[in-house]
Amino acid sequence: MMAIISCTNLHKTYDTGKVKVHALRGLDLSIGKGGMVAVMGPSGCGKTTLLNCLSGLDSVTEGEVYVENMKINDLSDNKKTEHRAMRMGFVFQFYNLLPVLSALENVELPLLVSGVRPKVAREKALKALDLVGLKDWAPHVPAELSGGERQRVTIARALVNNPAIVWADEPTGDLDKKTSNGIMDLMCRLNKENKQTFVIVTHDPGVAARAGRQIRMEDGKIVKDYSNGDDSTD
Repeated sequence: MMAIISCTNLHKTYDTGKVKVHALRGLDLSIGKGGMVAVMGPSGCGKTTLLNCLSGLDSVTEGEVYVENMKINDLSDNKKTEHRAMRMGFVFQFYNLLPVLSALENVELPLLVSGVRPKVAREKALKALDLVGLKDWAPHVPAELSGGERQRVTIARALVNNPAIVWADEPTGDLDKKTSNGIMDLMCRLNKENKQTFVIVTHDPGVAARAGRQIRMEDGKIVKDYSNGDDSTD
């Protein structure tokens, strides 16, 4: 399978001036297009740092990162931002929804900021909400939604630009088991139907088991890598 994400000799060091923290220590990794990969490991092992460096949210200290055959650590900050807006979606543990906006307005906001015409942004946002089963909840603000529904809005927002890659950092960490299973059902379905690549950072073995590939990190390194050969969901 063609790699959509890859890195070689990836290092990330945080220097506070008094102490240096080696968050990533020479990682080599390749992720196939259309795969679903779970990244696991104890707190502080570098999982989120890896996601941030691969997606261009954070700079790298040493090494190379390629996304869709583009060396992103050579891009300017503006180019990285543009690439993320056009080709990536992000799902986080705590939703990051604006409380004064409706579900629909939260989903369409990234498109409006990117310069998409309001009518087109509204149509795409409604389609994304329909995709996650929340079209009827479009007028409701986050406080009127359950935790699972809020996370579905977050996923709709991540999908509204039809990204090639969805990055998810502890997407079920704030949810109960039943709701967590529902969110994973949704992401697995979207991965299969849309052929989008999902990279999921998680502490939950049950979440990781739903991915076609599991990567375990310790102390800034990859120590185990289980794959069924194509990274895709079961």
